[in-house]
Amino acid sequence: MKPSTSSFNEVKKAIVLLSGGLDSATVLAIATAQGYECHTMSFDYGQRHRSELDAAVRIAEQFHAKTHRVMQMNMNAIGGSALTDMDIAVPTGGLSETVPITYVPARNTVFLSYALALAEVVGALDIFIGVNAVDYSGYPDCRPEYIAAFETMANLATQAALEGHKVKIQTPLIHLSKAEIIQQGVALGVDYAKTVSCYQANSEGLACGQCDSCLLRKQGFREAGLDDPTPYAI
Repeated sequence: MKPSTSSFNEVKKAIVLLSGGLDSATVLAIATAQGYECHTMSFDYGQRHRSELDAAVRIAEQFHAKTHRVMQMNMNAIGGSALTDMDIAVPTGGLSETVPITYVPARNTVFLSYALALAEVVGALDIFIGVNAVDYSGYPDCRPEYIAAFETMANLATQAALEGHKVKIQTPLIHLSKAEIIQQGVALGVDYAKTVSCYQANSEGLACGQCDSCLLRKQGFREAGLDDPTPYAI
């Protein structure tokens, strides 16, 4: 059912992409603090583990998301990434100077497209995503110019935009260091022990401590001057 024109003005609503990791949890906390009714969305896309999806449920509950959806898709049928192809090992030798093999082709484009569809249906004018262009793994779909391009496309692609209800892609973390993200999240009550960032966490949600995501997370807590609450397997 499509929303009526008035539904866009009844309540300030947002779609929040929630992976279950540190960044997306912080984004949900920010959107909640800004007074949005948050509809969270996670993706079971064929990634290496489900621990992050379990974490997303915990975080959505903590911040009282209005709805939480887990979208089913099969990106491992495409492969091309260590996160979706079990035959490709997750690198643990330190951060790469090129786009790493953990990059999932077109992932953010797919995720944002699903969020755009839900935004139109529930009457949300804002989509929040935790992309970052400072302390990140070099993914091309985390850059400001990509987000700007997607937003332009989004406002050409929907009935809502045609009727004057244009969507905004909100990226509150894009110019923050990992330490700054953590400090902001702590101030907003994020329990980072509930989050899972590791690319190859085990079934209990324990992090490997060696992949790019774990290394960036460790560095962030260290630079923020805070104890790292992450449960590590080793």
